[in-house]
Amino acid sequence: MTAEQRQARGIVTSKVGYHRLTEEIIAPAEVTINAYRSSQVATRIRSQIIKRHARMGDMVKSGQKLLTLSSVSMADAQSQLLIADREWQRVKKLGRTVVSGRRYIAAQVDRQQAYAKVLAYGMTRSQINALLKQGDASRASGMFDLVSFQKGTVISDKFVLGQVVDSRQVLMEISDESRLWVETQINPKDVVNIKTGAWARIDIGNNTWLKGRVVQIHRRIDETTRTLPVRIEVNNERGLLRPGQFVKVALQTARGKDVISIPKSAVTLLHGEPVVFVLKGNKFSPQLVETGEVRGDWIEIKNGLQAGNEIVSKKIFLLKSLLLKSQIGDTD
Repeated sequence: MTAEQRQARGIVTSKVGYHRLTEEIIAPAEVTINAYRSSQVATRIRSQIIKRHARMGDMVKSGQKLLTLSSVSMADAQSQLLIADREWQRVKKLGRTVVSGRRYIAAQVDRQQAYAKVLAYGMTRSQINALLKQGDASRASGMFDLVSFQKGTVISDKFVLGQVVDSRQVLMEISDESRLWVETQINPKDVVNIKTGAWARIDIGNNTWLKGRVVQIHRRIDETTRTLPVRIEVNNERGLLRPGQFVKVALQTARGKDVISIPKSAVTLLHGEPVVFVLKGNKFSPQLVETGEVRGDWIEIKNGLQAGNEIVSKKIFLLKSLLLKSQIGDTD
């Protein structure tokens, strides 16, 4: 097969060479939420839950309404804000030439303190501004909404309508599950060979591996297990992982060896044996190989190839199908 024919069929070849395959540490691990991409929704004052606007499993946006609450403390704070705002608007309209400077400052401070109080109690600025715009005392009902601080999924909502909740009680948890953590425990002697930023592989079963990176190595040894927790971040946009799931991880270390290795895509099975296709001149021929360790997209070749050999790295299944057809007499 000439170079032009290979190009037309999309066949790509590459030279065999030495690559450094780092050593790996295999350990059990657990999937957890990414705390840096998660938040809790809680009330800051004693309140009653009036209405829910989202439930567990829902995708929510930043600023989206989640709950409507009612509170006596909030009603008092809203009333004080409306009174203080009305007085401030009147004093501000009269101006410093009519009212004393002390009265002017006092009205301004009273309004600001009342505004800060309802803000601290849990109303958002947009809710407060809507209340002030209406200027209706009957709107000081103590009703207010809790909103999401982030984009993500509602992963818990432990409450019922009508429930009275105290301050700081967590009502909902929101988490961005597109990036999760996988946490494992490693012997401190081995951790010295693991660096932040190192690649890791996560086995989720059925020979399915996901890529991740070490993002944190804890500074304190676990008092019970005498191990160091290592945290890996993994892309979970396909939703293959769930918090609480047990997996196996393979962590790359700083140690390694230079061996003959090729892309995994260059190896296929022929009659149950691993083979590659070697190019000599314009002719391809299958070559049995003995494979070794796998690191990411690379696989070690223990026997069957030498550095400098030219092999097929893309469209290997096309050549395999052509070979199988020729063996059964189909030469089309």
